[in-house]
Amino acid sequence: RVRSKMTFFPKWLTFLKGKEAVIANGLIAMLTIGGQQLFSFFTFSCPCHVGQNLIYGLAFLGVPALILLIVGYALNNQTWRLVTGGRSPLLKEATPNRLLQCKLICFVLCSITGRALVAPVTWLAVTLINGSYYVCGMSEYVPLYYYGANLNITAGERRRLLAAFPCRQLVPPELTRARDEVILLLRYQSQVAGWLLMAVVAITVFLSYCLASCFSPLSFLHFRYWSNYVHNEQELFDEAADQHSRLYAMQHVRKFFGFVPGSEHVKEIRIPSLREWQAISGLAFLKQVDKEHYDYSLLHDWALKEPVNGKYLKTDEDP
Repeated sequence: RVRSKMTFFPKWLTFLKGKEAVIANGLIAMLTIGGQQLFSFFTFSCPCHVGQNLIYGLAFLGVPALILLIVGYALNNQTWRLVTGGRSPLLKEATPNRLLQCKLICFVLCSITGRALVAPVTWLAVTLINGSYYVCGMSEYVPLYYYGANLNITAGERRRLLAAFPCRQLVPPELTRARDEVILLLRYQSQVAGWLLMAVVAITVFLSYCLASCFSPLSFLHFRYWSNYVHNEQELFDEAADQHSRLYAMQHVRKFFGFVPGSEHVKEIRIPSLREWQAISGLAFLKQVDKEHYDYSLLHDWALKEPVNGKYLKTDEDP
């Protein structure tokens, strides 16, 4: 039994490997649904006033969706990969084929946008299915005479009365039935719009994946291999970059302090001068040394320019 459990988990891990994007999108959608419910419960309260209901409802519908869209773009590494160094002259020399570059940029933008739209579309769909925002925003635009409430009042008074429908305590008793029917109609419209939005998004995503697969130059297994390769390459590159930068920085730190951090037997330490402390302190930007190299920090700049000298102090090895 223990052995079967041990073989069960690797099978699941193998199944989930390569589906990180789907899992991430699912988690984002679930978090968005939970956040929307909490947000509505604690903050939403329709003003029930002419002219303010629509603005309030649209604000609760659109502003969080816009914020989630911006956050989706900002949290995607591909966004910063696309925009960082985009105006560098070296990039133009490396990609002489402008048409191919434009196609690649469009493909990456579509991929980034698809990932970024998960949270805002989920927010819009859930809020529409909930119906509270739509009811608040559209209540004053419902034709009241459809519900047997032909009141002898002006158009302005009718809009004021309809705007109060989301707030039950503000509606006169003789209009309670008409108010309930109006709320049911608006909730029906909102929920239908929410389900239609989800259906359109699902169909669009499915067709997009189908078209991308049809026009892919790789076969199914070759594509899976390529996906695994890209994932493993990125992991190995990050590990190598971390180790390389650590070793490179260690040379400069050792030159400044006279020892390597973590050394067990430090026989002497270097005492930096006041001028050297000032040289590595302060604000620093990436500094171009020549056409091919940069100084990454003030300490890096100091270590490349200054000779190895200064005051050293002997240390006692026995604590």
